[in-house]
Amino acid sequence: MAEILVTVDRTAGRLVEQLVVGLRDGIRAGRIAGGTVLPPSRQLAAELRLSRGLVVEAYQQLVAEGYLLSRTGAGTWVAAGHAVGERAAAPQDTAETEPEFDLTPGRPDLGAFPRTAWVGAQRRVLSDLPHTGLGYGDPGGVLRFREEIAAYLRRVRAADATPERVVAINGSAQGLALGLQALYELGHRVLAVEDPSADRPRRLLAASGMTLVGVPVDEAGLVVSELRRTSATVVFAGPAHQYPTGVVLAPARRAELIAWARAADGLVIEDDYDAEFRYDRDPVGCLQGMAPDRVLYLGTTSKSLAPALRLGWAVAPQPLADRIRDIRLHSDLGGSVLDHLAMAHLIATGAYDRHLRTVRRRYRTRRDALVTALAAELPEWKVRGVAAGLHVLVDLPPRSDEGALAAAADAQGVRVQPLAPMRFAPGPPGLVLGYAGLTPGRLAEAGRRLGVAARRV
Repeated sequence: MAEILVTVDRTAGRLVEQLVVGLRDGIRAGRIAGGTVLPPSRQLAAELRLSRGLVVEAYQQLVAEGYLLSRTGAGTWVAAGHAVGERAAAPQDTAETEPEFDLTPGRPDLGAFPRTAWVGAQRRVLSDLPHTGLGYGDPGGVLRFREEIAAYLRRVRAADATPERVVAINGSAQGLALGLQALYELGHRVLAVEDPSADRPRRLLAASGMTLVGVPVDEAGLVVSELRRTSATVVFAGPAHQYPTGVVLAPARRAELIAWARAADGLVIEDDYDAEFRYDRDPVGCLQGMAPDRVLYLGTTSKSLAPALRLGWAVAPQPLADRIRDIRLHSDLGGSVLDHLAMAHLIATGAYDRHLRTVRRRYRTRRDALVTALAAELPEWKVRGVAAGLHVLVDLPPRSDEGALAAAADAQGVRVQPLAPMRFAPGPPGLVLGYAGLTPGRLAEAGRRLGVAARRV
C-alpha cells in the first residue's frame, strides 16, 4: 500500500471535489501509478484530517469515472492506462476460454432471433422502396419507423408518444450518450444513479462530464427521499424492472419521483431495457406516460431481438428530442433507413408481437428452471426481484465472499457475475445470474455445479 501525496485546503470548501481533483491529477500525471493500492478510507481521512465520508465519496466518484477499481475485501486501487503516455497492456495471444455454462446477465438467446421474419421484412422493404428512399434519411429516423414505434409504445407501455418526439437511436447506449450531451449543454451538472446499477451504462454516465451520485434502491425501488438530499437534476433509473435488483418502482415512489423532477426542474432518464419480459402479470406502464415533459424514455431491441441490430428509440420532451435529432445530424447523419423500415414492418404486421410471445414463454420456462435448481441445491440463497427480465439477483448468506465463490464457480465451468462491482456503497454479498441463453436442463446442471462450488468455498 503506497503513501499518497495529495493536499486539501480545508478553508477553501468543496473538499470532496478537491480530493477528487488531486487524486485524478496524480493518476493522470503518473505520480500514482496504475495498480497502486490506495490507503483505506479511514486511514486517508485521518491523514488529511477529513471525515471518512468525504474520502468514501471521493473514492466512489473516481471508481465511477474509471480511475479507480474497488472490490469488497480487496480494497481500492488505481486502474491502469490513465497516465499520460501510459500504454495499455499488450493483448494476450491466447483467447479466453468460454465457460461451459455462461450465466452472464443481460444476454438474450441469440438463437431465437427471427431470421426468417427479418429477412422477409427487408425483402418487402426493398421491393417497395423507391430509389429516392436510398439516400440519407431523417437523422431522427424515417417517419414510418417513428409512427410505428409511437403507436407500439402507446399500446404496450402506456406511453405518451408521438412521432415528433421519437428519435431513432443505435441502441439505448447511444440514446443515453446523446441525451446526456444535450442535458449537459442545458447546464445539468449532477447526475444521480441507482445504487446498485449496471456497470456498462455507468461508464457512459461517467463520460458525460457530470458528477455522479449514487442513490440507494430498496424493495420499493429508488429511494426518492435520498435523491432529494443530493444536488442532482438528472436521474438515471429503471422503474419497470430495476437492474440488477429486479424491483419495480412502487406507485407512491413513482409519484414522488415525478414530483422531485418538477420541483428540481430536473429530468428522469427512464431505462426501459427489458419491459417486454414480465412473466407473472402485465408490466406496469412506463413512467414517461405519467410525465412526458419530465422523462427521457429509452427503449431498445438489444434484449427483444439482438444487440447486433444496434436499434432503439428515445422519446423525449419536444425541445430535447429536437436537440438529440440535431446532434445526430451533425455527428453521424442518422441510422440505417433499411433497418428502420424493416423494424416498422415487423411491428405493423404483428410479427414483432408474435416473436415476443414466443421468447417470453421460453424465458419464463428458463427462469423457473434456474430458480427451481437454486432452491434445491442452495436453499440459503434468496432470489430477489419480480418474475421478469433475463436475470435474477441472488442474495448470498452474510459474510459470503463473492470473489471466491465466482472463482469456485468458474472452476466448475459456470460463469457468474458478482454484485459488488455494481455498487457505489458497500452492501450485502450477491450474484447476478442470467438464464436466457441456456436450456432448462443445462440450467439445472448449472445450479448443481453452483452447489458444488458453494460447498468448496
